[in-house]
Amino acid sequence: MSSMIGRRVAVKVPATSANLGPGFDTLGLALSLYDDVTVEAVAESGVHVNVRGVGEGEVPTDGTNLVASSILATFAAVGHDAPGLRIDADNRIPHGRGLGSSGAAVVAGIAAARGLLEGIVHFTEEMLLGIATELEGHPDNVAPALFGGLTIAWTTPTGPRHKKLMVHRGVSPLVLVPETTLSTRRARELQPSQVPHEDAVFNVSRSALMVAAMLQSPELLFQATEDKLHQSYRASAMPETAALISALREAGFPAVVSGAGPSILVLCDGPGDRLEAAALAERKSGATWRAEMLAVDFKGATVVAIP
Repeated sequence: MSSMIGRRVAVKVPATSANLGPGFDTLGLALSLYDDVTVEAVAESGVHVNVRGVGEGEVPTDGTNLVASSILATFAAVGHDAPGLRIDADNRIPHGRGLGSSGAAVVAGIAAARGLLEGIVHFTEEMLLGIATELEGHPDNVAPALFGGLTIAWTTPTGPRHKKLMVHRGVSPLVLVPETTLSTRRARELQPSQVPHEDAVFNVSRSALMVAAMLQSPELLFQATEDKLHQSYRASAMPETAALISALREAGFPAVVSGAGPSILVLCDGPGDRLEAAALAERKSGATWRAEMLAVDFKGATVVAIP
């Protein structure tokens, strides 16, 4: 561990949007909105976290901070004692809005640990995804945060797996972010334990269509974003989100709940449609929504050593 003291790494992690309508707990998309984290291994024991931006003055600044605890968990997972840690976090991903903020924090910690252990431990993609899924609870957000692009995530008896896909350049994501928040746990509590067979078949077809639409046929995105498994059940917890999605879809825009919500993801077929969707949202909604014109992030989490 002494050889690690003084090592510093810089980590950049993208926001993510899970589900994309029909791909519940399976599909995820990395977006060009980032948290930046710098981590230094220090001789003094313990953890000190400095947070700027989103979560400043709200999230823990000790070892219970999610980035910090994820670093410690990663060291433990590979059988190494962690050094003391000094962490500086510049957060831009909104918390509790369905944009993968907790997954980003988990991935930031894992990426930082990988950087600090460079030359000591070799991490495979399966190892990274396995640790991230264990910490986050499900792989749909952490997979795109780790690897970028559009990801399909699934579980096997030996752990989670993923496939990264490159998105058609015509896909232009718009994210509408409200002032309100919603916890993922609360959203999941609204899900029924069973769904009608015809609804399951409906979503299987739309999930397959979504992959085709995102990769080569963006003109199919409206039909591909249809869903019967989760959004209607959660609508009561975020009525303003449900109302705006309805208005957007009535106008022909492929709008869905981003992750657990209450943000909205609109997968537009070109930048012109994205501007029109943002303008419609501003006209139709009585609430305040921040429009984020984002790109698909194709890199995922990056970590570089700081000399």
